[in-house]
Amino acid sequence: MTIEGQRLSATVAVSDKMPEIVSIGPAFSPSRELLGRAVAHGGLDEPVPLGIVAEESNGHMGRPGLMGMRSDGTAWSPRFGCVAYEADTTRLWVKLHDPIAQLELEIELVIDDVLVVRTSLTNTGPSIYVLSRLSPSIPVPATATELVSFRGRWAREFSLCREPWTGLRVVENRRGRTSHQSAPALIAGTAGFGEQHGSLWGVQLAWSGNHELAAEVLADGRRHIQAGELIAPGEVMLEPGQSYSMPEVVVAWSNCGLTSLSQAFHAHARSFLPISRPRPVSLNTWEAVYFDHDLERLCALADAAAQVGVERFILDDGWFGGRRNDRAGLGDWWVSPDVWPEGLDPLIDRVTVLGMEFGLWVEPEMVNPDSELYRAHPDWTLTTPGYVPLQGRHQLVLDLGRPEVADHLFASIDALLQRYPIGYLKWDMNRDIVQGSHGGRPGARGHVIGLYSLLDRIREAHPQVEIESCASGGGRADLAVLRRACRIWTSDCNDALERQAIQRGFSVLFPPEVMGSHIGPATSHTTGRTQTLAFRAATALFGHLGIEWNLLEAGEEDLARLAAAVAAHKRLRPLLHSGNVVRLDHPDPSVVAHGVVSPDATQAVFCLSQVATGSSELPLNFHPVGLDPHAEYVASLASELGLPRRAARRKPPWFPGPVRSSGKTFERQGLPLPPLDPETCLIIEFTAVN
Repeated sequence: MTIEGQRLSATVAVSDKMPEIVSIGPAFSPSRELLGRAVAHGGLDEPVPLGIVAEESNGHMGRPGLMGMRSDGTAWSPRFGCVAYEADTTRLWVKLHDPIAQLELEIELVIDDVLVVRTSLTNTGPSIYVLSRLSPSIPVPATATELVSFRGRWAREFSLCREPWTGLRVVENRRGRTSHQSAPALIAGTAGFGEQHGSLWGVQLAWSGNHELAAEVLADGRRHIQAGELIAPGEVMLEPGQSYSMPEVVVAWSNCGLTSLSQAFHAHARSFLPISRPRPVSLNTWEAVYFDHDLERLCALADAAAQVGVERFILDDGWFGGRRNDRAGLGDWWVSPDVWPEGLDPLIDRVTVLGMEFGLWVEPEMVNPDSELYRAHPDWTLTTPGYVPLQGRHQLVLDLGRPEVADHLFASIDALLQRYPIGYLKWDMNRDIVQGSHGGRPGARGHVIGLYSLLDRIREAHPQVEIESCASGGGRADLAVLRRACRIWTSDCNDALERQAIQRGFSVLFPPEVMGSHIGPATSHTTGRTQTLAFRAATALFGHLGIEWNLLEAGEEDLARLAAAVAAHKRLRPLLHSGNVVRLDHPDPSVVAHGVVSPDATQAVFCLSQVATGSSELPLNFHPVGLDPHAEYVASLASELGLPRRAARRKPPWFPGPVRSSGKTFERQGLPLPPLDPETCLIIEFTAVN
């Protein structure tokens, strides 16, 4: 049977055994006679199926989809039979049972812009079942011979790693949060695929903790991708009658390149994002004042922020308890009377009078040993009894799997939100989980579930408050946290050159309206590199714009240019945050090109960034993608950020516009460009005309 959505379809073979996904891609009517497979020499006497949950008991010699056992070692290799199913045009639900292993599986496939796979396991036996893995298999054709994974580190997240796909490739994360090092996603594609060509299958796991994704080429030539939680020993022990529901597996498909695959992921995220208004331009105080909180200075900073068009003012770390540095105070979520003797009211009053919303930084999951909370409740930490815990940034992780901990944190945050008119929480998590135990057993999974519950509880009590997911930058970026957060802090690195790659990788998985992108100071906090305001602003323009800069040190000229950049973002914001993201393959590796096209193709804006010295004397023509070939457009340079130095002197005849032509001509002939210095940008707009 076939279920169909907006962008793809899935054909599934359903029988009295484990169902098998036959194909994901364009809709077709499979022939039952062609579904069977031959039997290999020296192999089993029957064809080996690749079920949605791959079974060793049916001859699958690759990675099993289900691993576990009972305490006596039995039920380790179950074989399920289908006992019920329901189907319509967009959904398939299947119930399976193994009466010998005494286990029950439910599998649900739901399709729209993407295919969502939901799987749960129930222990129907009389003894505990210890689960080690539950990972459904997503088949891809043998023509998908290349893999893309997402690697990185702090301040350099979302690096695309493209490699040939041979044998087994496993992507693991054991850090307790989504991590900077390994995003929970894999993409398989046909050889040589690009942004606008090739067939691709993308898999994301909607989970904010430890994960395991595997891309495997079987001995018989079949290929599949598995995705699921990485379950620590003893972390999931199902009591009789108890069930485990794994995180959603989200699958996208494209037959016209990586950009189209991204658009499917973006459409899925936009279908549930908790966003109901334009994304406010923000100023975050961290790189402006760090822990040095002074009312007069912060009020002056708020004045400067309002002057350049900021709509949200966020007070970062240092406002609470004994938090004068990063060695103390975490866990004590009350306004420090030493720093704020009158509370936060004077600053909030100044911010709101200036027409801005007030936001606040919090890190509720953490505690410093030097804090009132830790001194009162040292047992509340996610640590293992008998061992000296390892600290990170002088802090420990609280165990959100304990109801009393979650209740305390809710009460603390609720009191703040009731006391002050706070519209935004920058929710941070600044360390990995190491040897984190709950009652002596692994507790990382319970912590993530507790986090989701706490966030849901806060949002229900304070629906007007928006939450940002921050974890030392992009350490918690996934489709599950986006059901609770309106924004992801993409990276602690505001260096615009580094951000070109970071944001490009991020855009493969997530839409631009959730991508926190800030204009930092001239000299980067993380790299020491110095860049022009025009380059910094153009790089930040295409996400959820913010400022991370002490504006009190900026001159009048810089403030005026910053105000122009903010105004340009506000003008383009409806397009940027609703349109189709387009990334372009450029023959010159020194150029990064991307843009956004409105769904009806009447508007488009593109950014060309010269990130290094070009190999040719003159840049290649720019060929936009996504315009209506039959429509007439006017193209012009968005000049609010000013013209790059050499571009202003040695420009082609049309520059800076306007110039009129058809979408087909723009795409095929392209726009001649002026020479550009490294670390400069051009932003070109296209508007359809009658």
